[in-house]
Amino acid sequence: MNTALLYSYLIVAQEWLAVAAPYLAFASVVLLIVLFFMHLSLRRRLARLSLGRNGSIEETISILMRDMKEFKEFRAELEKYLKLAESRLRGSVSGVGVVRFNPFTGEGQGGNQSFALCMLDEQGQGVVLSTLYSRDRVGVYAKPLAAFASTYELSDEEKQSIERAREQIAKHRKP
Repeated sequence: MNTALLYSYLIVAQEWLAVAAPYLAFASVVLLIVLFFMHLSLRRRLARLSLGRNGSIEETISILMRDMKEFKEFRAELEKYLKLAESRLRGSVSGVGVVRFNPFTGEGQGGNQSFALCMLDEQGQGVVLSTLYSRDRVGVYAKPLAAFASTYELSDEEKQSIERAREQIAKHRKP
């Protein structure tokens, strides 16, 4: 290649560089400002990520792993407690049915002061309490229940109170 031709290319390139230099300088300054703010943002985000005394990511991960282990242990204890509480609740009274009635025909002496009260757990274990009220005496009767039935003969009112207690259990049972 000829030096004169090379010299002419350098002069043209010099003219183009003279024209483009201010624009390149401005773009460099804008890029520098953008990179500076990105750097500050990244430092701030890293500072928020770092826990502990040293502020290192490794220490942060160690702290988070320890916390996760503690949370898992707490969850296991909580699940164990909830299972115990569920089993205890299943054995508690969860259905109550009451039927008031007049055991005597006609106007009778008792009015609607007599009642049949049924208290059941979720498995149908419980008791039916019945009272027969009259002016001169009150009779109280208790009949045990197993699986929503009794070995003793039940009156219609007692059967109705059992059914009301059973409906209440079904309404509050978990799906």
